[in-house]
Amino acid sequence: MNKTKTYAGIPEKYGKLENSKIVLISVPFDATSTWQKGADKGFEAFLDASENMELYDIETNSEVYKNGVFIDESIQEKLSPEKMVEQIHQIVKKYIIKDKFVTIFGGEHSISIGTIRAFKDCFKSLSVLHLDAHADLRDKYKGTQFNHACAVYEASKTTNLIQVGIRSMDICEKEVMNNNKVFFAEDIFYDESWQDQATELLSDNVFITLDVDVFDPSIMPSTGTPEPGGLFWNETISFLKKVFFEKNVVGFDIVELCPNPNNKAPDFMVAKLYYKMLSYKFIQDNEQ
Repeated sequence: MNKTKTYAGIPEKYGKLENSKIVLISVPFDATSTWQKGADKGFEAFLDASENMELYDIETNSEVYKNGVFIDESIQEKLSPEKMVEQIHQIVKKYIIKDKFVTIFGGEHSISIGTIRAFKDCFKSLSVLHLDAHADLRDKYKGTQFNHACAVYEASKTTNLIQVGIRSMDICEKEVMNNNKVFFAEDIFYDESWQDQATELLSDNVFITLDVDVFDPSIMPSTGTPEPGGLFWNETISFLKKVFFEKNVVGFDIVELCPNPNNKAPDFMVAKLYYKMLSYKFIQDNEQ
């Protein structure tokens, strides 16, 4: 990849670290995924789609890129899962300490073990809002605790974990899961109050980890393990807006985009999702 490439093709001045409030960390890691591979190619597809996206957000009447978005591509691809998690932990923490709004793009969901550790180190009473088709609560899978199926196991022990969109899990995960803090996809469809309930369970400081397979495969087929019965765009955006407006979102990651060269619509949807989340974050900061 061209190292001088800026996010979404923005002018170079907005892509320099010294001018940027936002840091975007690329983690092209796809070592432990268990079905369709390709999440390590997700960032390139996301960047390509972002370059073809309008940078004015109608809803917020803003151009959030003018806050500056610096791309950090220092995460190495050829690492063991354990070393990958530790490297992410250290790099993310470095930028949080520099008072940047840190965002991370995977890669598979195991990367979130490191990102969550970094935010837990830096923010008191942290809630983790986990949007996913899968529970990801195994303590170990295929011989390692640094597996995509273990992405939020540690968070369930060290943070206030709220899970949304879950519709696939192993029976062993029931022992770890807190059913009072889980909003299963099949229940959401029949409960108009779920967004209020989920938001009320969050503490003030919130980190969002979003696996794109939380979306229904009819709109997000480009992921390693698609599950039927997922969320759709408007309800997801409505919920995220509520969280950003009512809580202090301290950062987020997006994972598990496995691009299909014959269908670029999912890539564009994720590009739009990332930009929309930034727009919600910074319109709130600018109004305070």
